[in-house]
Amino acid sequence: MTQAAILSRKADFPGLMTPGGDAWHYLDTAATAQKPQAVIDAMSNALGRDYATVHRGVYSRSADMTLAYEAARRRVADFIGAKSENEIVFVRGATEGINLVAHSWGGLNLKAGDRIMLSQLEHHSNIVPWQMIAKATGAEIDVCPLTDDHLIDLDALETMLTPQHKIVALAHVSNVLGSILGVKRAAKLAHSVGAKLLLDGCQAAPRMRLSMTELDCDFYVLSAHKLYGPTGIGVLWAREELLAAMPPYQGGGAMIDTVTFENSTYAPPPQRFEAGTPMITEAIALHAAIDYTQALDMEQLFAHESALAAKLRSELRAMNSIRLFGPDKSAGIVSFEMEGVHPHDLGTILDEENVAIRAGHHCAQPLMAHLGVSATARASFGLYSDESDIDALLRGIERTTRIFGQ
Repeated sequence: MTQAAILSRKADFPGLMTPGGDAWHYLDTAATAQKPQAVIDAMSNALGRDYATVHRGVYSRSADMTLAYEAARRRVADFIGAKSENEIVFVRGATEGINLVAHSWGGLNLKAGDRIMLSQLEHHSNIVPWQMIAKATGAEIDVCPLTDDHLIDLDALETMLTPQHKIVALAHVSNVLGSILGVKRAAKLAHSVGAKLLLDGCQAAPRMRLSMTELDCDFYVLSAHKLYGPTGIGVLWAREELLAAMPPYQGGGAMIDTVTFENSTYAPPPQRFEAGTPMITEAIALHAAIDYTQALDMEQLFAHESALAAKLRSELRAMNSIRLFGPDKSAGIVSFEMEGVHPHDLGTILDEENVAIRAGHHCAQPLMAHLGVSATARASFGLYSDESDIDALLRGIERTTRIFGQ
């Protein structure tokens, strides 16, 4: 992307200005992305002039809304390179998607003696659901270590996997380190022992071109709010034959075929997994977010954010007080520690400079323990980020240095 193209995109995001009209240097996109006006307008229209329920009414506006809702499902399928919209389940977010797989697929397929493979860098949402189903079924969890430069160690994974492993669940891109999984090899290794592969795609979906066929995984989850869309909706993709064999995760309206007090039969996927009134307006806003993002070149977006991360790492590496985490090549995410300054203190001072970063354990406490810290500071870039955001961050770090007398 050219600098002019980036600047033109900044204007699309009303959240990038302070109430006083100053630039707000938003470096927390890995937590949640700012929303372009096109997404805000789509959701506003869906909540207002176009609003009606879906899959229930026979009146024309309900029919129109149903068409729009299902068009969003098809748009998601196209965006991630799925074979069919029947492989797309709308969930409240990636967290619910992982819980659905763990409890529905895992409850059906895991038993005592089986094993679950995770990695050292996983988000809590890709740890806790597996702990819950492991306790329920008697399965056990193994943890793949990291390489010295904080990538998931696929050589170690190869030696650790056994036929007892039924599921391998890994982050496509680390939310703390920005490190990128070698997905094709991970898929090959998982499948070589008969295991399924689930990928947490929350950080990859906004930054990378996706193709479920090329990735060769079995389950993939993402959250809309990290993809410049709304909160409250996410996506579970799964191979159609896997969904067809999985029991419902929740019961209620819309996911049934027939109901009596003696028994109920269930709708086919994906409706089987979408109990109750769905996220109507959120799905339509997600459609708008995908349209906005795909109007850009995903490979150029990745290159743009990676270049910003590389520049920031270079600037921080020159500071004696900074310790960097993660590989040199990362997907637009940079985590670091400032000697003698807690990340929360740094974040507070930066906020006074209109710079927003994330400070904390990033829902990755096992990774923090592995790194030997309780928390890190994290700067993460989006399609609207540019070098002025880095400059503002560096000025804030310099001010922090003066305040702490370093």
